[in-house]
Parts: sequence; C-alpha cells; structure tokens
Amino acid sequence: MYVYDTKIRVRYADTDRMGYVYYGNYPEYIEVGRTEALRALSGSYKNLEDRGVFMPVHSMFIKYIKPAFYDDLLTVKTIIKEIPTRRMFFEYEIYNEKGDLLCKAETTLAFVSKKTGKTCRAPEWFSKLFDEFF
Repeated sequence: MYVYDTKIRVRYADTDRMGYVYYGNYPEYIEVGRTEALRALSGSYKNLEDRGVFMPVHSMFIKYIKPAFYDDLLTVKTIIKEIPTRRMFFEYEIYNEKGDLLCKAETTLAFVSKKTGKTCRAPEWFSKLFDEFF
C-alpha cells in the first residue's frame, strides 16, 4: 500500500456563508493530494502526459463527515491499495489539525493513450514504481 500526506491551508475564499469549507472545494483538495502523491513517486503527473498517457477521472465518491473552517491546516491522506493496470484507484481521508476525520473520498482514473484517445494499460515503467509498496 502506498500512502502520501499533503498539507493544505484553507483559504478564506474556500468557505461559504456559514464559514464552512464549501463542499465543491473538496474535489480540488483531493486532486491536490493525488497530484502530490504521484509527484513524490514519479516526478509529476505531467511526466505521464509527456510520455503519452492521460489519466482522466472515471468516477468520484465523497462522504462529508465534519466541516473544515477558514485557516484550518488540513491533511489529505492519499491511499493507493493496488498496482495500477487499466485503471487506478485512489482513496482519500481528509483530517484537520486536531486529527478529526472530515471527509472520505474515492476516485477511479483511467489510463488513456494520448495518441489514440482510447483506454490503455498503465505504462510498465509507471506500474513498477509501486513494486516496493506491494
């Protein structure tokens, strides 16, 4: 299993009239977590694109548990439980500084050939990056 933590500070612009982080910002937070997890592993998501593979989001699920507030320092825990093949599955947990679980999420991304626009297998070099974790 590969786990990576990313810190995000809640900006004032992220909150709604009630002072909570607006629910629509959580997909952005998990995207930052996913991008930083891949950056730590392989250099960057851009590295995949530069080598001819896109990874569009196929599906996303979010469960909101508790609100986050302005100036909270959030930890986005990105979890990968299996070596990617044609799709890649991510789980996320978002915590505040007190350690309260605020949100759980899942995304599935597909591997798509830049050249053909069709789904493809994960590049071998990319899948091998996960060998040490499984």
